Amino acid sequence: MTEELVWRIAGGSGDGIDSTSQNFAKALMRSGLHVFTHRHYPSRIRGGHTYVEVRASPEPVRSRGDGYNCLLALGDSFARNEREGTVYGNEQVKPLSENLDELREGGVIVYDEGLLDTDDIEDFDERVEENDWNVYPVDLRGMAREMGREVMRNTAGVGVTCALLEYDLGHIEELMEERMDGEVLETNLEILQAAADDAAEFDFTHDLRMPEGEHEEEQVLVSGSNGITFGAIDEGCRFIAGYPMTPWTEVFTLMTQYLPDLGGVSEQVEDEIAAAALAIGASHAGVKAMSGSSGGGFALMSEPLGLAEMTETPVVLLESMRAGPSTGMPTKPEQADLEHVLYTSQGDSNRVVFAPGDAIEAYEQTRDAFRLAYEYHLPAIVVYDQKLSGELVNVPESVFDREPNPDPGNTLTEDEIAEAAHHHSGKFERYNYETERGSSPRSIPGQTGGRFLASGNEHWPTGHIAEDPDNRVAQMNRRLSKLTNIREELDERGQDESNQAYHGPEDAEYGIMTWGSQQGTVEEAVDRLNDAGHSVKSISVSDLMPFPEQEVTAFLESVESCLVVEMNATAQFKRHVQGCLGRFGPKMSSLLKYNGNPFEPREIVEGFETNTNGETDVPNDTTTYLPAAGD
Repeated sequence: MTEELVWRIAGGSGDGIDSTSQNFAKALMRSGLHVFTHRHYPSRIRGGHTYVEVRASPEPVRSRGDGYNCLLALGDSFARNEREGTVYGNEQVKPLSENLDELREGGVIVYDEGLLDTDDIEDFDERVEENDWNVYPVDLRGMAREMGREVMRNTAGVGVTCALLEYDLGHIEELMEERMDGEVLETNLEILQAAADDAAEFDFTHDLRMPEGEHEEEQVLVSGSNGITFGAIDEGCRFIAGYPMTPWTEVFTLMTQYLPDLGGVSEQVEDEIAAAALAIGASHAGVKAMSGSSGGGFALMSEPLGLAEMTETPVVLLESMRAGPSTGMPTKPEQADLEHVLYTSQGDSNRVVFAPGDAIEAYEQTRDAFRLAYEYHLPAIVVYDQKLSGELVNVPESVFDREPNPDPGNTLTEDEIAEAAHHHSGKFERYNYETERGSSPRSIPGQTGGRFLASGNEHWPTGHIAEDPDNRVAQMNRRLSKLTNIREELDERGQDESNQAYHGPEDAEYGIMTWGSQQGTVEEAVDRLNDAGHSVKSISVSDLMPFPEQEVTAFLESVESCLVVEMNATAQFKRHVQGCLGRFGPKMSSLLKYNGNPFEPREIVEGFETNTNGETDVPNDTTTYLPAAGD
């Protein structure tokens, strides 16, 4: 039986590649397989080469695979004008020509000969022979036009794929019946069956078949964006403001879909400054609120972020990273906004920052972000990237079956306000120095006796502007003490309930460290390395501020050397670790990738072997290795 299928569907933006791949992935999940998707698309509304990989296996999968073994190339029906070919080349054929380098030996190619001509690809036949590829040309466009509409060639392609892999069409048909009806459903079912029947007559030259599996409990197919959305809703968020910007838009869209039915509000505003300001205003009024953006949009939030820190207004912000600087590559993943997220705004930062590594952590740590923000009265930021935002993975449905928390956090009732400290003028001392955790309880506008000023200037306990040196020191020390108290609270959980993810044998000789979306890929690489005879373990750090010094110290002390894996060009996370734990600099080397694609497990395996062998060059041209200081 085939160990895994990695199916790549390629076409043009606007050709339905994303929706088709999602439906195919869901069908595979329902038939008992574990699935993981990887999405690649250009920053254009329509046209431009795009693809989605669906990796399916009887065993859990946490990452994209090393290359893929089955290609469905539909061609780009929205290609640019041929006159622009001198710059962009033959875009129509790119869904086939640009996907050959990563196709495994012995792989399967199905392409739409109604739109694609292999004569347009240099050395195509030679490469097919050299790599033992199995090629099946099918006039998918012609079939779709004859039986329905051209857009239905996706359905025909799925039918051919199912036949070649000997996969039961019933799973696909069931999904279609859930999503369509009437004549559209009947036509699609006819095209699906006709394409499968035609493909069944082919002389199969390949050994690839659909793997078989079985789930022990009900599964759902979710992304990191789903996890963040569900976590925010379950933690009582009922207000979101934002402005669309890839890839943060996915969470904004999901929240906008759900909030009205929950009595909540979603506001699309004119820019990101207004979005963050509205969220802060809603929170000040007593509602759990959220905003977010990506790249340059989050940069505009620096001013209101500082306001939230100074006024101690709880709010949760999302930063969905993409390749920069400036507009950069807006639809490609990168982890290069770390320093921006940690230190943007004015003066000394006073915030919580989490970087979840998968969809489940996105749910859990978004809930943590809201809880800590509203208990300690400070901004909490969830930082993630396009990879985590859009990749789909199956998880048990029970993961999201948890108690909601509508608690408004560290607030006072009117009876409690009457007993609290007040200035002789009658104003409530909202920013009182005398507090155990650094955050004095807040009142909500309209409560009797709860009147105070919320100013962006430094202030007395009542909120009135103050530049007194002693007051400044007292207020600053109180605000910063929140991070110390939060860190102590998180450390009390212990390793079993930590936000940091550990993988591999505890007594391993070598370590790999990462953060955010590369977690699953690193863990698969760790498994491969141990199977190959190495002794290695990993830690994925999610608590970026306040930093988990105890946990990371224990990990680094336990290994001979550590490879730090991240998607940026300047080793920002490694610098952050060294800034907190400088003495471990000689132990830490970097493996970096910043070409717009996330790591594959093999690249991390190769980087680790480069590190342990004392070499300086990684045997691939996609990653960069930087040895430890002093090596």
